[in-house]
Amino acid sequence: MALAPKLEFRQSQQLVMTPQLQQAIKLLQLSNLELAEFVEEQLEENPFLERSEATEDGATERRGEKEATAEPTNGERKEVDLSDTDSTKDARESLDVDYEDVNPGDSGSDAAPSDYRTNDWTSANTGGSFNGTEREFGATLSKEISLADHLTEQLQVATRDPMQLLIGSYLIDLIDEAGYLSESLSDAAERLGADLCDVEETHQLIISFEPCGVGARDLKECLKLQLIEADRYDPAMQAFIENIELLAKSDLNGLIKATQANEEDVREMIAEVRALTPKPGYAFGGSTVQAVAPDVFVRTAQDGSWKVELNSDTLPRVLVNQTYYSTVSSASSDEKDKTYVTEQFANANWLIKSLDQRARTILKVSSEIVRQQDAFFVHGVKHLRPLNLKAIADAIEMHESTVSRVTSNKYMATPRGLFELKYFFTASIASSSGGEAHSAEAVRHRIRELITEETKDAILSDDKIVEILQSEGVDLARRTVAKYRETLHIPSSVQRRRAMLQSAI
Repeated sequence: MALAPKLEFRQSQQLVMTPQLQQAIKLLQLSNLELAEFVEEQLEENPFLERSEATEDGATERRGEKEATAEPTNGERKEVDLSDTDSTKDARESLDVDYEDVNPGDSGSDAAPSDYRTNDWTSANTGGSFNGTEREFGATLSKEISLADHLTEQLQVATRDPMQLLIGSYLIDLIDEAGYLSESLSDAAERLGADLCDVEETHQLIISFEPCGVGARDLKECLKLQLIEADRYDPAMQAFIENIELLAKSDLNGLIKATQANEEDVREMIAEVRALTPKPGYAFGGSTVQAVAPDVFVRTAQDGSWKVELNSDTLPRVLVNQTYYSTVSSASSDEKDKTYVTEQFANANWLIKSLDQRARTILKVSSEIVRQQDAFFVHGVKHLRPLNLKAIADAIEMHESTVSRVTSNKYMATPRGLFELKYFFTASIASSSGGEAHSAEAVRHRIRELITEETKDAILSDDKIVEILQSEGVDLARRTVAKYRETLHIPSSVQRRRAMLQSAI
């Protein structure tokens, strides 16, 4: 077969990730603080962007500019009433743009530059603003880790149980800058709708974190934790800590009497206690504490339904100044200047469009989470439903990766507290009857209940627990029951029987 040169034409399709599209996707995963910082940078760099200014009556002043707000509807707060199926459907139908499905080459390049909806973003140059370079937003933030971040990192390593993560994140938010828990565990359990034993167990997990003594409810507990860590909490030291107020009064004789130790030993204990850290949280107090601002509010309506709305305070409001663009573009004679003006105006419009889409997507995902986790908001943490990213993505007809980005670093303020969106996603366990799946957390809670109700004459083996759960519609293997029991720090049936017999003697 002879070899000869020839010319062939082939047609193929591919998705081109333009810098603008990459920027739009990246905006989804930014927290509201990072977003505000980024928008500030764009306001400084782009001459056609400016802040929205409100008049006394709250209306945005328009001086020939095109208003483009990050809020979904005409500058007003978008509100979705989940009790109204028609309004929920309308909200879903109106928020149907998915960044993953955007075709950057659909728009024509012959449209007027003022119409950003028809600009050709594939051919637009980056103009220095959206240069496609990976930006490290963390590099502009404080490098000193906060106490809350330090504890959260340890919590995520210590447990993967979503119920413990929910309770733990709530307790960490209650720890003040000195390292003390500012609310009673019973009050926390009541607000979360959780069993007190679950909250106490999670608290025990937190007080095992570094720095030692963090999460204590008072000075005595803080010092006790540090002494236990140093293996110095003997009966004499325990009596010393229980009467620590005598040390403040310099009552040496009172401490000698309380501890039943001689003066030399008491003075050694005084030296040891004074070497401890009474406020362990201050080791992380060098940076300004920044409170987390929720991205979404969930409130109870008068009819008992849930209303989901965006936090307008965290949404950037910026304008594209068309008047200035018209003036500058008509005055530009140099081709290089015209190109720069066109690119910056296109970038400004794209940013506005991306901010608006980000707000719509957050609201859409949050509304679906509230709809599917309604039992949690009504009854508490042990009623979390099994939920994953795919279930939300399918329900709102978005890509799973989009939902993943939206739930990262976004917070929801609810009547039960402030939670990150990702904490509402839990593992599921199949139903033995073919019905609705069960949340892993609910199953763990049921296992704990069964074992708590045991008597010395009726200790439940793991096999017996499997039988009981199957009769209740939960399809679970014996090894899974054993794994859940171990994560709950519950001994085996043999160990529990031996412990009950010993306690009865």
